[in-house]
Amino acid sequence: MVLEIISGVLAAGAVGLASSMRVVRQFERGLVFRFGRVRPKVRDAGLVALVPFVDRLQRVNMQVITLPVPAQDGITRDNVTVRVDAVVYFRVIDPVTAAVNVQDYRFAVGQVAQTSLRSIIGKSDLDDLLSNRERLNQGLELMIDSPALGWGVQIDRVEIKDVALPETMKRSMSRQAEAERERRARVISADGELQASHKLAQAAAAMADTPAALQLRLLETVVQVASEKNSTLVLPFPVELLRFLDHHTRSGEPGYSVAQPERVSDDIPDNAPADLPVDEETAERNGVVEDGRVG
Repeated sequence: MVLEIISGVLAAGAVGLASSMRVVRQFERGLVFRFGRVRPKVRDAGLVALVPFVDRLQRVNMQVITLPVPAQDGITRDNVTVRVDAVVYFRVIDPVTAAVNVQDYRFAVGQVAQTSLRSIIGKSDLDDLLSNRERLNQGLELMIDSPALGWGVQIDRVEIKDVALPETMKRSMSRQAEAERERRARVISADGELQASHKLAQAAAAMADTPAALQLRLLETVVQVASEKNSTLVLPFPVELLRFLDHHTRSGEPGYSVAQPERVSDDIPDNAPADLPVDEETAERNGVVEDGRVG
């Protein structure tokens, strides 16, 4: 009988001891409530002993929590309807404050994030939402972090995930981007034409000093065109080349000679006629023409 009583006492003591021991994981902190009042000492990770039927342990997660913010509809400052969603990264820095001052700090941070996101949308232009998100993220982080500090929560980072635009606005922006690129292309083409005209003017000035360079350039162009072998080439001959060939061709003909002026003798009387009549046969035999050129 005594043995049974001792066994019962030991069993009850083991059950009480087991019920008074709790395990706190590495990423958690334990808060002990004794008769409803939180103890000032925060239990770290490990085995925690509690007073049975008196103490109650509440675990607080100290990890960084990722909280997606639902997409919010709003109108920007330049009257464009957009739909923006975001994500908030935060963690608990004061377990006692997070457990006592706010009922559910996750829900509280989520609601503040939604209202702050709507406020950011109304204060920003569409261009800022699309291209200047870093500044908007910082402003949104400050707006959420101000009330969160009173809840023992610190906001690590806030990111705007996506900005959804109406289809009409997408088409308008597409046309604007296309027109902008077309303008840039025309400006670049005109700038190239201007630079090319300057270079051509310099080349023309250099060729004017050396006319032979023009002929060399012509021959080089002919060589480049002829290398393709897919077109008929019509080569214009310069006038100087035609005159050169004509001069050498006529110099090989019989009876061709350069007319030399005859020296007038001193014994010719002053009243002698300046022009003596020459019949056609004599003129043809001597090869004299009317313009003074040798035939």
